[in-house]
Amino acid sequence: MQTKLSTARVKKLEPKEKPYEVVDTEIKGFLVRVQPTGRKTFYYSYRADDAKRKRIKIGVLGSDKTFTQAKDDATAYAGNVASGVDVQRVKIESRQTTKSLSENTLANFLDHQYEAWAKANTKSGSSTVASVRSAFKPFLNTPLPDIHIKRIEKWRIKKLNDGLQPATVNRLTNALRGVLSRAVEWDVIDKHPLAKLKSLKGHDNLHCRYLSKYEEKRLIAALEARDEQIKAERSSANEFRKARGYELLPSLQKSAFGDHLTPLVICSLKTGLRRGELFDLEWNDVNFDSKVLTVRAEHAKSSKTRHVPLSQTALKTLKSWKKQADMKHARVFPAVDGGRLTTIKTAWNNLLDAAEIADFRWHDMRHDFASQLVMKGVPLNTVRELCGHADINTTLRYAHLAPDHKADAIKLLG
Repeated sequence: MQTKLSTARVKKLEPKEKPYEVVDTEIKGFLVRVQPTGRKTFYYSYRADDAKRKRIKIGVLGSDKTFTQAKDDATAYAGNVASGVDVQRVKIESRQTTKSLSENTLANFLDHQYEAWAKANTKSGSSTVASVRSAFKPFLNTPLPDIHIKRIEKWRIKKLNDGLQPATVNRLTNALRGVLSRAVEWDVIDKHPLAKLKSLKGHDNLHCRYLSKYEEKRLIAALEARDEQIKAERSSANEFRKARGYELLPSLQKSAFGDHLTPLVICSLKTGLRRGELFDLEWNDVNFDSKVLTVRAEHAKSSKTRHVPLSQTALKTLKSWKKQADMKHARVFPAVDGGRLTTIKTAWNNLLDAAEIADFRWHDMRHDFASQLVMKGVPLNTVRELCGHADINTTLRYAHLAPDHKADAIKLLG
């Protein structure tokens, strides 16, 4: 069977009594194999220089690859094959090279295999590798199979005694687990040494900061004052340039905002999107007719697409921003050069100072979004879906904010 593969089409493929394959018509050699169990595995098939037909496994949908990631891998393989590279042989040689190292230590695996893969396939590859190297420095020269549960338990106890929160310890441990999962997948080690390790409990201790109604008023007022100041500075600059015969800068007097900070902040407060999701957001993801914003799987932390209805405030803000945005760029909030924003730390910190708000991170606007919903009686599972939490336990940190249904229940007893 042949068709142009897409996320939607692959998702719709139903299992049959026998395995079958669907070949992509866009990327020659790219295919998905559907097992009777429903397991869908991506492969790249090609003919090597020796005229033999070969195929290389890309990954399993939902387990270690999204469709977009698999397609990107297939595109890369196609480019290598076109250049005369036997990609399967290279993978085998790479595996043998890793195994032939003095020992399959954590450091060797990070250096020779995992780091390059992580940078190419994950949004936070560099920071993840850096975190693993720093947090698990005592294990860098340890063979991978010897990084067993007892050792990690001792490491966790030490980190907790040093003052780290359970959530932080879990995050670091999960980063290491991810490294070891790749080692198993690539046949570097036979089994996952931390497969039975359970996460620490401690969600009640997680940071859950949200704005009071007075803080929110101050924040919005500071944004408005900032926009007016930027507009005034632009007008002043143009008067200076006009007097000297210089080319004028675009006027901001009829614009709703001075720059992208106000719409970014309002969208964060009213949609609960993560900072990276906002930075990746494109105009095609915003449906003004249905009043819905879509976070695509390739931009979501959970790698799952979700749809967020737009409130009147969020909708009005995005419409106003679109009128003054440079529409030659696909992104809603592009950097000055049209590329992806990487940071707004300085502008954000200056805004908090102006609004006299302390102990409030950018990510806390996401907490504010979830907290406000829960306090208005929205069911926790709905909040989970809107926020894109992979685990309901993450959402449960807001449970204490819900209306006091326990007290109402007791009142029924009379």
